[in-house]
Amino acid sequence: MFKRALPTAILLATGSLGAQAADTASHGFLEDSKATLSMRTLYFNTDNRDGPDAPSKTEEAAQGFLLRYESGFTQGPVGFGVDAQALLGITLDSGAGRHVGSGMIPTDGDGAADTWSSFGPTAKMRIAQTEFRYGTLMPKLPILIANDARLLPQSFTGTQITSKDIDGLTLTGGLLEHAVGRASTDRTGLSVPGGTQDSNKFYFAGGDYNVTKSLKAQYYFAQLEDFYNQNFFGLTHTLAIDSGSSLTTDLRYFRTTSSGANSSAAGRAKGYRTSGYTEDNNGEIDNNTWVAMVTYANNGHAVSLGHQRVGDGSNFVQPNQGSLVDKGAGGGSVYLPTDQMIQNFARAGEQTNFGQYSYDFAPLGVPGLKATIIYLKGSDIKVRNAGDQSEWERDMTLSYVLQSGALKGLGVALRNAKSNTDAGRNVDQNRVILNYTISLL
Repeated sequence: MFKRALPTAILLATGSLGAQAADTASHGFLEDSKATLSMRTLYFNTDNRDGPDAPSKTEEAAQGFLLRYESGFTQGPVGFGVDAQALLGITLDSGAGRHVGSGMIPTDGDGAADTWSSFGPTAKMRIAQTEFRYGTLMPKLPILIANDARLLPQSFTGTQITSKDIDGLTLTGGLLEHAVGRASTDRTGLSVPGGTQDSNKFYFAGGDYNVTKSLKAQYYFAQLEDFYNQNFFGLTHTLAIDSGSSLTTDLRYFRTTSSGANSSAAGRAKGYRTSGYTEDNNGEIDNNTWVAMVTYANNGHAVSLGHQRVGDGSNFVQPNQGSLVDKGAGGGSVYLPTDQMIQNFARAGEQTNFGQYSYDFAPLGVPGLKATIIYLKGSDIKVRNAGDQSEWERDMTLSYVLQSGALKGLGVALRNAKSNTDAGRNVDQNRVILNYTISLL
């Protein structure tokens, strides 16, 4: 039903928008063009403190370059443009004994590849305040977030439509067909953790509505064909207490059920299944997940407290291609505040309490300097034929961005994390990250 409804909705929206189409404030294809070169240096160190697997330590460093070009739109009622990005990764330090588990450098033989690269163009069209994009996409939506937690970002290919023609309402829909992993140069189909088969159809549609200046409501639907259907509901409210402080409430709910091949025993036997605990031990997706979080901000201080609960039918799922043949395709983000450096606390039955404190040093006269610490404790993780398990994680981040001088905008971040879990290996992790972007146009 959804596959038939989406094209119909797009045609109706296009027809109504055509009546409103007008030349916008942009100047033109070349006049509004811009180009940037982003550079990231990443040192990654993970020490697995227990478990039989060898090697137990991952330690490597790499340099990434991301050249991005964005054109303006041609003038007239219907504007056309093109975007493109070129990515290059260079290994600075690694080895056959230390290249395992980082998810940031492709594998070549027994060790890390020396270099890797990819190129992704995107065609675009604009009618009034509606944009149509086809090609390389990096969605940031509750039902799918392009991961950028390593050297080079994950990307997807497909079609996306975004409309802002109605005041206060942003509508988004589309179809994604392939992904390029953060440690890969190859396109793959889309899958879930544990799935050895893929799908070339990820349908999505939804919107963000600013009910008032302080209240935002969200709804999205996604279907990864032959794996799952997912509904998301979100509410975010910010209460201004005074000129320097506020209280933000963030509520999120996901309902995810099996679809297509994952709904049948025959389909799951072929590889259309998810990993981890499932209620009948059959790999079928069936999950409710909700989270509530409040954040109190006062000048440079911000304190967050939250609780998250994952249903016990299966793990929470969103696309992740890590179980496919191309191991570099793995790695993904999920729209949960518990998605941290090591764990995401999204196992079946898991109940997580978490707290975070961050401080922006600008009020002390050091703009650009920020510090954050977060602690999460998950319990009641479902395990077949065993008692429930638990886990915890503590992450710390110290970052600084230069505010002036020849290297203005240069960012440095030091990150440290420690995770102890009954459901896997205990891990200590350190990252050192340098980010710098140059405007070329």
